[in-house]
Amino acid sequence: MSEQSAPEVVYDPTDPMNRKEQMFPRLDPSMVQRIALYGHEEHVAAGTVLFQRGDRGVDFFLVLDGLVEIFDLDKHGHPNVFTMYAARQFSGEMNMFNRRAVMASARAAMDSRVIRVAATDFHRMVAAEADISEIIMRAFILRRVGLIRMGYGGVVLVGPGHSADTLRLERFLVRNGYPHRLIDTEVDPDAGGFIECFQLRQEQLPVVICPEKCFLQNPSTAELADELGLTEVIDEHHVYDVAVVGAGPAGLAAAVYAASEGLSTIVLEGMAPGGQAGTSSKIENYLGFPTGISGQALAGRAQAQAQKFGARLAVSRQAANIDCTTQPYRLRLDDGQIVTARVVVVATGARYRKLDVPGYSHFEGEGIHYAATAMEGQLCANEEVVVVGGGNSAGQAAVFLSRIARHVHVLVRSNGLAATMSDYLVQRIAQSPSITLHTRSEVVGLHGDPRLQQIIWRNRDSGELTACDAGNMFVMIGAEPNTDWLQDCLALDDKGFVLTGRCAEGHLLESPYATTRPGIYAVGDVRAGSVKRVASGVGEGSVVIQAVHHYLHPEAV
Repeated sequence: MSEQSAPEVVYDPTDPMNRKEQMFPRLDPSMVQRIALYGHEEHVAAGTVLFQRGDRGVDFFLVLDGLVEIFDLDKHGHPNVFTMYAARQFSGEMNMFNRRAVMASARAAMDSRVIRVAATDFHRMVAAEADISEIIMRAFILRRVGLIRMGYGGVVLVGPGHSADTLRLERFLVRNGYPHRLIDTEVDPDAGGFIECFQLRQEQLPVVICPEKCFLQNPSTAELADELGLTEVIDEHHVYDVAVVGAGPAGLAAAVYAASEGLSTIVLEGMAPGGQAGTSSKIENYLGFPTGISGQALAGRAQAQAQKFGARLAVSRQAANIDCTTQPYRLRLDDGQIVTARVVVVATGARYRKLDVPGYSHFEGEGIHYAATAMEGQLCANEEVVVVGGGNSAGQAAVFLSRIARHVHVLVRSNGLAATMSDYLVQRIAQSPSITLHTRSEVVGLHGDPRLQQIIWRNRDSGELTACDAGNMFVMIGAEPNTDWLQDCLALDDKGFVLTGRCAEGHLLESPYATTRPGIYAVGDVRAGSVKRVASGVGEGSVVIQAVHHYLHPEAV
């Protein structure tokens, strides 16, 4: 009888469970002594709760002796301990860098001795102690990834996987790095039990279920963010040095450089950090990442970096308008909150245009997508899909989807891709047996009930029609600037992009990113004449802060 070999174990360096020494480090005694200078020592009895899920601005705890356990609640309300910290280990994850609600609770597992560092002193410590900050930051990032992968401290989303509202809620959770589990009522065997337990009807789906027994029926994005404690409570009387509107690459770069140079900074973002770039499956030509990096991972790192330096990030609330008649400027958010700032950096980017095809709006979210990440990819397994567009985003989407879908059809109205797409993507598309490029083609018909089931396109030269049984179409064509909220505050070009670098009379301004309103700057894709690339957006966001300093402190120039 032949000897059966053991299954091969593949080491995944991205799995935080394989980096436990970095995820749960033990600080050396000298670091413990330095941290003690920022806090005070406490003796805590067994069972003492140090913080609870939902608390904001919690303290940082370093264990000296004893044991601290981190837990959430199971569906019966019983504690589920998933992490323990022993001597010279510390509590916390990424929410320590902001004022969002924490996702788990902590208590002393036995009589223990800890150093408690208040939230304000924690930020001071991180700014002053570079080597300790590096260890803490790495651990916090890995812990958040671990929470997401294991689902601890998260919510359960129940609904049909192809539903527009299920996708909307899941997309918000994914892009904001919030742990969750999706129970797809179309395919998941556990779905029946949930629906029966909560006596749900199909028309009530999707629902979000929290460990604290919260139960949200098809909430809006803002309602979900409020329930999960992701939103910021803003003091309208506090005047920020800089308000960055938009958290794409340009906005996040501006926030990192503004906050790191001592400017009080707030970032306003309606959806999640990353902008259009955040929806890219992999960016391979961004400097410093030879193996590529996903847009979401890049945005996550930039967000953490900005918060490390003290920038506040307010998500799920969009800027509705700006009062340009007074200074400091007052930005009104779509929930009525007011943000006051001496300088405003407009980094709201652009959105993909929509196709002019009958029935198009009906299928948005029900088969039509504007992002190609793992979340959308799981809807395309072993199916034919269509990608419309000839830019880098479309190319990245096609290459990514070709590994998942049965076949990918790329449609462009032009004669080819060379003029609009990076060569490395053009070559991959040309060499892939799973991708077919259809030039001089345009979508003319969409069919399905209730979801998209068939796409029809026409060759612009021959008029030949092609019908493809595909349930997913990715539209990545052109760009429309997100400038509606600016109203008549700034000068725009005929396409709605913000004009910069020249005043209304045509004279050069002090910065190529200055607008026609003093103290308001525009960077990234929203700016007229900008290069629509991640690297250029990051460059503009970092460079504009020099002009911000000159505006705020003209006497120092």
